Amino acid sequence: MSRAASESSPTSRESGALDDKQTPAFRVWGVRYQVQDVDRAVAFYTSHLGFKLDQQTGKMFAKVSIGDTSLLLSGPGSSGSRPMPDGRQQEPGGWNRVVLRVDDLPARIMKMKEAGIRFRNEMESGPGGKQIQLEDPDGNPVELFEPAS
Repeated sequence: MSRAASESSPTSRESGALDDKQTPAFRVWGVRYQVQDVDRAVAFYTSHLGFKLDQQTGKMFAKVSIGDTSLLLSGPGSSGSRPMPDGRQQEPGGWNRVVLRVDDLPARIMKMKEAGIRFRNEMESGPGGKQIQLEDPDGNPVELFEPAS
């Protein structure tokens, strides 16, 4: 590679590639969800979806996890929910979502409907498996997925 080409190409750190020790420059810390009530969100994720509470800072922030996946629940007033410089407000909802693998999706859906959990759709089936979207108490989507056998 010419000197000019190597000077104009990004470093492995800048590109997110592996560095010389073969460690990623970026690692997933968690998925942030905006919530209106942190206590209510913690109760939902721990009671209905099997997450454990890792950290809670009053009514502004909590971190819950399941396996290696963490959800960062940012309530009103938390640093992760402050308005953007252009004035846009961060708010719950949207279509990006965490996907949780489950066994026996139809039975899980029935149990959750009995508990009053809101679903966005009915169970869908495709070549990769079955899935359904539910909402946490603030309207943030969660997908339950059962892979095809």
